[in-house]
Amino acid sequence: MLGIIIPIYYTLLCVSAFSLLPHSRILHFPIPFSLKLTMFSYLKGQIVSITRTSNNRVMLILEVNGIGYEIQVTPSLAKNYHNHPEHNVQIFTHYQLREDQGILYGFISLPERDLFRQLISVTGIGAQSALTLIDTLGLETLVTAIITGNSQVLTKTPGIGAKTAARLSLELKSKLKQWYKSVTIASLPIQTTDTLAIIEDLELTLLTLGYTEVEIETTILKLTQDSQLNQNPQVEDWLRGAIALLSES
Repeated sequence: MLGIIIPIYYTLLCVSAFSLLPHSRILHFPIPFSLKLTMFSYLKGQIVSITRTSNNRVMLILEVNGIGYEIQVTPSLAKNYHNHPEHNVQIFTHYQLREDQGILYGFISLPERDLFRQLISVTGIGAQSALTLIDTLGLETLVTAIITGNSQVLTKTPGIGAKTAARLSLELKSKLKQWYKSVTIASLPIQTTDTLAIIEDLELTLLTLGYTEVEIETTILKLTQDSQLNQNPQVEDWLRGAIALLSES
């Protein structure tokens, strides 16, 4: 009986405290209330302000039904919304509890938010490194670099060295290939699942022809930047393009 009474009393206490909050107050969530945010996929409201903190983090305040939510976002998201503060915007969120403080992270799309979650599952990759990877490389280039194991591209991100880049590819390559197949293609501005199948065939063919993995990864990364080729389902055309690039090097 005591085990039932305590949770009920605790819930009522949290709700009572929340009801006393003044209109449009910015919330720095206490632990009991913030745990409930894990079920929220996104917030939709009006941007109140976008600021940069002393430790160079970009914080956005989003007002939803009279409540201001403080959300850490990437500089690119802030730049995207900076010129349209009067419009209602939808921000996909991830909640993270660290010690006694909860932090909301915000993303411009569902695939970007889901990629962030994949990144922070990697050993040594924290939330700030994951945000920097997404902001520096963009979703398309980042996913392609991880799948193809292109450390040269990944290390362009501040704070990401060769060992971390290799670990990202090692731990996420297979997961991201499966993730590719499960996301809504219309919401993901990167190669389709058909293109991924072509890339896999191309890798095997080039390996058979005697090219090294580094040569293949570099070539495939260049090919995936060709928007017309990404719409081409013929692996023969991809192969001709790859050999042409490899012949130039």
